[in-house]
Amino acid sequence: MVRLTAPDHMRLEQANCLQLAVSAAELSVAVNTSRLGLRTAWVSKLVDTWSGRYIIGKAREQGVDMSNVVMVPFDGMGKTRNGLAFIEVGIGPRASRMIYDRGHSAISRIQPGEFNWDELLPKTKWFHTTGITTALSDNLAEEALAAVRTAKKYGVKTSMDLNFRSTLWGPEKAQRVLKNLLPYIDVLLGNEEDFETCLGIKADGASGNFSRIDPQSYENVAKKAMEMYPGIELVATTLRDAKTGLLNDWQTAMLYKGNFYVSRKYENLEIMDRIGGGDSFSSALVYGCIANKEPQEMIDFAAAYSALCHGFMGDWNWATREEAENVMKGGSARVKR
Repeated sequence: MVRLTAPDHMRLEQANCLQLAVSAAELSVAVNTSRLGLRTAWVSKLVDTWSGRYIIGKAREQGVDMSNVVMVPFDGMGKTRNGLAFIEVGIGPRASRMIYDRGHSAISRIQPGEFNWDELLPKTKWFHTTGITTALSDNLAEEALAAVRTAKKYGVKTSMDLNFRSTLWGPEKAQRVLKNLLPYIDVLLGNEEDFETCLGIKADGASGNFSRIDPQSYENVAKKAMEMYPGIELVATTLRDAKTGLLNDWQTAMLYKGNFYVSRKYENLEIMDRIGGGDSFSSALVYGCIANKEPQEMIDFAAAYSALCHGFMGDWNWATREEAENVMKGGSARVKR
């Protein structure tokens, strides 16, 4: 989607101008991992109008191969379209808000076989998808299933961020659809809410607003997920306590090869824009797996990298690998001269 953000914490109806950026979970992961030094590509479907060309151009600027994006001719009316997302950045007790305007999107109308996964997937080491994609339409859920099945056929590692969105579907349908995909997933990611809504696994002590969770309680959540889907090798979660719209506690944890790893807690993390923090976490873990990092280093880097993302406006993480490594080692925030 193209995201349009009201400036200076305004309500959308207050604003006289909106800031443009790109919002797309899998594309955010492709952009971030490209910035971390990996070769990446995005596969999708867009309408060939200004918004589609804007998305293509911005991703190419970050080194993402966009040659496999199917471009649909614009019909002059928008009966098939590219999605929009309208953002209000919260402050104080007011939460941030994301309003979707994404009906009739080109990718939601995909037909079986439009992507040749047998041709595409042997070219890569890793395939990433999310619960947002599978929620957009039944055909798209089937296409995601075809993709992960084909990935496993060619020995390609797969990851999925559960990314539950209550505006797109409910827990019952999410669980019904995702149970078909998860047998083909190697790395499973999500936040506090995702594992309960998408898998029906509730962490001990979880509150209604998913705040102040002891990360150790998620060890059992991860173990239960692996018991349900034995092919999963790594389960990781983000933990957020949203104290105010601009002040959160942030921590990450993962179960990998029988051991549970927890990052340091980033207390009172100051936020410019929280949207994209989870995708940054996914990006850093994918990078860590491909780079064969040690598990504790992997989760510490992912926590630092995703914490840094909160300091940038927009979904994409403009932090460098060196900055994240400095932060995870306890580096100072003093001015660099």
